[in-house]
Amino acid sequence: MPDHNHLIASFYKAFQRRDYQSMAACYHEQLTFRDPAFATLDYKQATAMWHMLCERGKDLELTFSQVESDENQGSCRWEAKYTFSATGHKVHNIINAKFRFEAGKIVQHIDEFNFWRWSRQALGLPGQVLGWSPVLKNKVQKTALASLEKFITQHTAYQ
Repeated sequence: MPDHNHLIASFYKAFQRRDYQSMAACYHEQLTFRDPAFATLDYKQATAMWHMLCERGKDLELTFSQVESDENQGSCRWEAKYTFSATGHKVHNIINAKFRFEAGKIVQHIDEFNFWRWSRQALGLPGQVLGWSPVLKNKVQKTALASLEKFITQHTAYQ
């Protein structure tokens, strides 16, 4: 049986080092990624997202714990402390990650976190007032995807 705990730990240790290439190596090419900020991404978009976050996360502090898995699925909790570049606000995000595995790699990665809590920290007053609303969440997703698409067009590795 493959050691999926090791695979999950390798992914987050690479993230701690801002090694987006090693993170991508943990993913299956048929990957589906989902989280509240970016919505649903495919392999190319997800690997570019981690690349972008590694490049931009100058003060990123990341920890992970509670890694669990069996032969088909796994989970862990991870925490990120960073400055949200769009506002300069400090964020401490607590994320629960769920994974499905195929051929010894991550084929599905779902990050869940409290969007309202995140938006209050990252966006300040607008997040505090509207962070619970689908309108703000949709705006954040559109902005995040536009930023990701711009990043992809600027990096030939994703063409």
